[in-house]
Amino acid sequence: MALLKLSVNGKSYKIDVQEDMPLLWVVRDFIGLTGSKFGCGMMQCGACTMHLDGEPVFSCSTPVSAALGKKITTIEGLSADNSHPVQQAWIEEQVPQCGYCQSGQIMRAAWLLKQHPDPTDEQIDEAMRLHICRCGTYDRVRKAIHRAAKM
Repeated sequence: MALLKLSVNGKSYKIDVQEDMPLLWVVRDFIGLTGSKFGCGMMQCGACTMHLDGEPVFSCSTPVSAALGKKITTIEGLSADNSHPVQQAWIEEQVPQCGYCQSGQIMRAAWLLKQHPDPTDEQIDEAMRLHICRCGTYDRVRKAIHRAAKM
């Protein structure tokens, strides 16, 4: 075990964990931010997506040691009041059904819009292909991303 210093959503934390512990478990179990979900543990579904220095990562498979010295952003850090354009668009387009995968999808969509402020359908499909939505709301995801791009 080691005392690790992490920056999560702009706050500093000192956590005593093993360096190979997945980032997802550190954030959920030790910091108490439960918006990012465990889906598969194999980088197959995207429910656990967080940002490290603005880049999306599968936190279920990213060791906490990879986050040292980087800014970690979770769904809770995207905005405190759902005012981020992607969150607003998700609500307006009524994207979620069960909602389990949505925090990861929103985090990937926010990253996509920083890369491509007015993405094509192909760019959206390519970025979002790493996420599985068992409810099949992919058309609503695409509509929400287009709506967020206009905000």
